[in-house]
Amino acid sequence: MIAHLRGQILSKSPNAVVIDCGGVGYELAISVTTYTEIGDVGAEARLHVHTHVREDALLLFGFAEVTEKRLFEKLLTISGIGPKLAITVLSGISAERLVGAIRGGDHATLTRIPGIGKKTAERVVLELKDKLDDLAGFSTVGVAARPSLGATAEDVLSALVNLGYPRPIAQKAVETAAKDAAVAGDFELLFRASMAAVR
Repeated sequence: MIAHLRGQILSKSPNAVVIDCGGVGYELAISVTTYTEIGDVGAEARLHVHTHVREDALLLFGFAEVTEKRLFEKLLTISGIGPKLAITVLSGISAERLVGAIRGGDHATLTRIPGIGKKTAERVVLELKDKLDDLAGFSTVGVAARPSLGATAEDVLSALVNLGYPRPIAQKAVETAAKDAAVAGDFELLFRASMAAVR
């Protein structure tokens, strides 16, 4: 099994990266979080790898942080969640917020992640709530204390996600735009400012 790769980035996109290791190019599926953390094309990357073997394919999933890999592997233990959905989940919400939502039984946050319905969210909380103690560095208190964006900002965030922007990137753009009090309470103004910030 491949557990770790280090090599030069040949190409990258928000959901995949190709790394040259000694003349062999490995393609790995990645989350948006890992995409933003690894360097640009030509830089050296170090990725923790989960190797998924099926009858018809051998798939590699790469993670910049070992904690994200562990969370990915915990998601795979849940009935109905395969590796592609698990990587989509990690692209739709930061690992810290995901751990906080699971520990706090926050079904509403979980169902906002693309691909996660009400029943899957309930299964995730039920099966993982007490199994996340080894994910050091994630404070339940810190996550629960995170302030809400507010109704207007949440609507703008939802609109950006529906347009296809990854949730972590869209959320960062909305938070940046909402710092301007002149646009924070107006949907249209905040939406335009967020669109400018996300580019």
